[in-house]
Amino acid sequence: MNTVTGASLSPVAGGAFPGHRDGAVPVPEELSSRTRSSDSERCPESSLLYNRPGKRRKDIADAVKRDLGKSECGTELFETLVLEGEIKLAIEKLPEWAAPRPVEKTLVTISDEVYVQPEPLGVVLIIGTWNYPWAVTLQPLVGAIAAGNAAVIKPSEVSSHSARIMEELLPQYLDKELYPVVTGGVLETQELLKHRFDHIFYTGSSTVGKLVMGAAARHLTPVTLELGGKSPCYIDKNCDITVACRRITWGKFVNCGQTCIAPDYILCEPSIQSRVVEEIKKSIKEFYTDNPKTFEDYGRIVNQRHFKRLMGLMEGSTVAVGGDSDESQCYIAPTVLKDVTGDSKVMKEEIFGPLLPIITVSSIDEAIQFINEREKPLVVYVFSHDNKLIKRVIAETSSGALLANDCLVHFTVCTLPFGGVGNSGMGCYHGQYSFDQLSHLRSCLIKKLNMEGVNSMRYPPHTAKKLSWARFLLLKQVNVGKLRHMAMLATLASLAAFVVQRFLRKG
Repeated sequence: MNTVTGASLSPVAGGAFPGHRDGAVPVPEELSSRTRSSDSERCPESSLLYNRPGKRRKDIADAVKRDLGKSECGTELFETLVLEGEIKLAIEKLPEWAAPRPVEKTLVTISDEVYVQPEPLGVVLIIGTWNYPWAVTLQPLVGAIAAGNAAVIKPSEVSSHSARIMEELLPQYLDKELYPVVTGGVLETQELLKHRFDHIFYTGSSTVGKLVMGAAARHLTPVTLELGGKSPCYIDKNCDITVACRRITWGKFVNCGQTCIAPDYILCEPSIQSRVVEEIKKSIKEFYTDNPKTFEDYGRIVNQRHFKRLMGLMEGSTVAVGGDSDESQCYIAPTVLKDVTGDSKVMKEEIFGPLLPIITVSSIDEAIQFINEREKPLVVYVFSHDNKLIKRVIAETSSGALLANDCLVHFTVCTLPFGGVGNSGMGCYHGQYSFDQLSHLRSCLIKKLNMEGVNSMRYPPHTAKKLSWARFLLLKQVNVGKLRHMAMLATLASLAAFVVQRFLRKG
């Protein structure tokens, strides 16, 4: 059972898809012949996705409010605004992304056409997650459409109200034959995974990610796994602790801590622990008032099962800030824990909730060692004025991303790939990275049926002289672009000399 998504993918007998509108499985093989390779075919779908769902913002916000307790403005900021930016970028850049990409030539290919041609993979299965049910589910869909693929969208059943609106909304603006929405729970997901897709894009926990990858392996289907993990946050004692704690507070408690890239725990020296606690306490009050329970912009835990899991994680740790809860409302106050060690219960799994443990370390050396003794996280956060210290953390740790002196905002930078490494995931997306991830980058080499003399070196009988020529042509590093530039300059120089000579003769 996945502690984050609640999905269990153990093998079961197959059957129909009660979540799909017509009660039947959308068979990937029937969709694969309808992929779209030209820009003119892909752009209308992307434009519809950009222009239309905005008109249903109120319905989307109401669904997210019922699922996660988010405010309407919070939903627009963290769900639809991010999605609209991704769609707008794809529409603007699609001709550039889809165009043939020339590659550097060699002496062997100097007279040939050599390029990479992106082409659709076929049919993509997108298995979404519940914590950001619109942005995280539909951003991969933007990449799939831009790349010319058909796609089957499976929203998370945990955010059931959002899934229901998505099932109703998408077929109004996208071709429902090319982009069917399948709702339902574990059984529906298991049945989908029995079919052969050309790519599977899964967002969720590492536990379920392994099961998705296992199912994909039966068909040799490539996967993108956007997982999670325990993302550490190191605070240097010499940094601006007030600003650092303000940004950490925001990054941790937005969406009630239910964010895959939220700081999972703080590492700092004992000398600043009390100051860190006090500054976070001040920021919690600033952001969420003295009573976060009644504040519109502080959400709720998604369901009671997750509520009970989070309450259990606090056992054995000392509450320094917060700790209030109300099971009937799935409410847990923004909470800071101290006296936490690597063996504490709260350090045994990804928290995915509003609990922020503080672990004291003696130095940056111990912090790096602590990080490296654990699975590779989705992101490492470091707060410091010292650029050398930041560069050292980059050099001596491994993670999906590193963000210095802020939290979460790297997710919004479409020119950066977003994804994990090791236990936190594989593959990446956002902007062109989504397009490339869901495309086949086809190598194209177009030669002519002349210059056969050059090819004689590869034909039998093989001789030392032929080998010598082959060695020169294949191994000699020559900048063909520079040679072409020099040849152009030489031609211009010859032309100039000819014109000057003609002028002098006439004189």
